[in-house]
Amino acid sequence: MLARTRGHGPRRERAIAAYSRLGEHAACWLALGAVGAAVDADRRGRWLRGAAVVAGSYAANYAVKLIVRRPRPKLEGLPPLSPVVSALSFPSAHATTSFAAARIYRGLVPTSMLYAAAGAFALSRPYLGVHYPSDVLAGSLLGSAVAVAVSGRGPR
Repeated sequence: MLARTRGHGPRRERAIAAYSRLGEHAACWLALGAVGAAVDADRRGRWLRGAAVVAGSYAANYAVKLIVRRPRPKLEGLPPLSPVVSALSFPSAHATTSFAAARIYRGLVPTSMLYAAAGAFALSRPYLGVHYPSDVLAGSLLGSAVAVAVSGRGPR
């Protein structure tokens, strides 16, 4: 509730909602992989593998959503500020795909930029009133775990 009631204003809400839309269906992360593969022939395989991991994390997220079936937040007098794809909340697909992307695209894009973007996507979801903070935390852990499992590498 705190994220949905603090730091709000019409321009900020529009900007954060617009940013958050870039993460729908992992679109920005899949586009990053496709563009990287198109312009970076020497590392094309890494870019395509990264996009595949992001897509896989999206599928894993959906599977968990179907198992848990947690409904989205409903806050009295505070409607959501963004449309959603499904009524299921846990875990956040934005957080899952963003943290999977941040992990798998390391070495291709500066790590600080990846995690800043992933964090911003994750934080945007409770701010917009479409996720609980625990949805975002679970999504970030799920996405990171998928990327680590596929890459076979733990923290550096």
